[in-house]
Amino acid sequence: MGKKGSSEGRISRREFLAFVGGIASAISLGNMARAGSSFAAAAGFPELQCGTAGKRILVAYASKYGSTGGVAEAIGKELCNRGAAVDVLLTKNASQLDSYHGVVVGSPVYAGNWLSAAIDFLKTNSDALSKVPVAYFQVCMTVRQQTEKNMKKAVAYLDSVLKEIPQIKPVATGIFAGAVDYSKLSAIEKRILKFRGVPEGDFRDWQAIQAWAAGTDLAKLVP
Repeated sequence: MGKKGSSEGRISRREFLAFVGGIASAISLGNMARAGSSFAAAAGFPELQCGTAGKRILVAYASKYGSTGGVAEAIGKELCNRGAAVDVLLTKNASQLDSYHGVVVGSPVYAGNWLSAAIDFLKTNSDALSKVPVAYFQVCMTVRQQTEKNMKKAVAYLDSVLKEIPQIKPVATGIFAGAVDYSKLSAIEKRILKFRGVPEGDFRDWQAIQAWAAGTDLAKLVP
């Protein structure tokens, strides 16, 4: 933190307040590849279609910097490999939900909440989503260490979504760790994260993500 009395390395109250709301978002940043991983997703905000037969499943996600997009892509590809016709789309680009047999919706945790794009998507399409199987997933750096305390905190974030939109009752929920790439952060964001003790790296467990997708009730929709 530098020498006492020096402003070097210290976070002002104004800086902290300006960025405290973005901490949870920043910690879901991602370098989309992990050394030794069995699955390496492309960086950015992937949107794709795979499969041409079978039940149609939508994987709709919101993402601040791209880490959640990699998770959505992995889920979509796993469902596609099992025989579904899958669309992976950002929530802002997802429409005509009545053409899908099932929907997966995901978001990173931002300041203790899902991104507004994901919440707005759920509220806008609540009638359609209440008529088909729906699964939720969230990306949250809190669970990079899967202690009981951390898991309870992450579950609380998800519970708030369930309470806010009670008409949608997901058949499955998944909580996955995110990733941090300091090279994509501003100087202040770096200082905030380092102050919070958030390490740089990709903590997404691709095998766990694929296993979750394969084990959801949505996977049972396909042959």
